[in-house]
Amino acid sequence: MKKQFFNAAMALSLLAMVSACSSSKTESATDSTMNDSTAMDTTMAMSDTTMHTQEGVMVGGALMVPTKNIVENAMGSSDHTTLVAAVKAAGLVETLSGKGPFTVFAPTNEAFDKLPKGTVESLLKPAMKKDLTGVLTYHVVAGNYKAADLKDGLELTTVQGQKIKFSYKDKQWYVNDAKITITDAVSSNGVTHVIDAVLMPKK
Repeated sequence: MKKQFFNAAMALSLLAMVSACSSSKTESATDSTMNDSTAMDTTMAMSDTTMHTQEGVMVGGALMVPTKNIVENAMGSSDHTTLVAAVKAAGLVETLSGKGPFTVFAPTNEAFDKLPKGTVESLLKPAMKKDLTGVLTYHVVAGNYKAADLKDGLELTTVQGQKIKFSYKDKQWYVNDAKITITDAVSSNGVTHVIDAVLMPKK
């Protein structure tokens, strides 16, 4: 009888030990799963942050990004305040903020300064709106033309109606006689290329 009691007690002890070990392993596995899950959540969060980081082209101290339209991006550039003022005076803000796509060749403030004295002031007058519109739309082409799409001798018809011609010399792109200094500033409705001279249509 004592032997049977002793065997039963040993069996219960072994059962308790097995149960405790099993419970410990389960808790450890649960902790591990939770840690893996947390790590996965962190990784996904980091991945999302990376995916939502905006990339763009620096122009006039501002980052031109694909989430803004051409006019919004131009307004951020300190090198294009004259161009923005001209676009507003010509009433082209709504047009260039539209669906597009447009390819814009954007003269810098220095480019406008190269024009004969008084030219810019004259063009910005209300009475000169038609002429100003003609000059500005001569800088715009319907479509999305990036630097990779340009070819030496290529001619494109502008929104104004006349053609502009591209040339490649000394490892540098030109449109008419203006040097393209910054390429492929992508916006939500097209692309902008910065140029160092104002394109003047033929009269």
